[in-house]
Amino acid sequence: MTSDVAVVTRELTDMAAADHQAARHANSDDPAEQLAWRRLTAQHADRLSEIMDAHGWPTAELLGEDAARAAWLIAQHADRQLDVQRRALRLMEQAVANGAASPRDLAFLRDRTPVNEGKKQIHGTQIAGVKDGSPIPWPCEEPERMDERRAEVGIPPFAEYIAQFSVA
Repeated sequence: MTSDVAVVTRELTDMAAADHQAARHANSDDPAEQLAWRRLTAQHADRLSEIMDAHGWPTAELLGEDAARAAWLIAQHADRQLDVQRRALRLMEQAVANGAASPRDLAFLRDRTPVNEGKKQIHGTQIAGVKDGSPIPWPCEEPERMDERRAEVGIPPFAEYIAQFSVA
């Protein structure tokens, strides 16, 4: 592993750790916590964009599983930088087509990007909110085929998936 690749690997895994730690602030009632979350995800998206400039999509083969998963998480949370999210989606689609990235992770990014554009999702991975203890999914294209598409990429059926979001 070259020095540059080692540095990028460490950066991505550190960013994912910071993301996990700060994620609880994403939907906080405290405006300062929300602002901190937005700033963090913007910084991470900016750095991911630079990494994509230098390396293309950060694959497990290039950087290791943890760093590849971290890149996906950063792209997933680049909600306010749709240019970065769209680019990550295109590069990840190419990587999946070449067998170098996870079709399951791609499905989540394929849903997140159009949801951020105000469009319908494909695999039903994005939840709009919870009302009366029940998850409210973002609208989905061809909902009758959703579980079929989910199975193709290794995601459990929708009913199983949303059960984890239910508030008892």
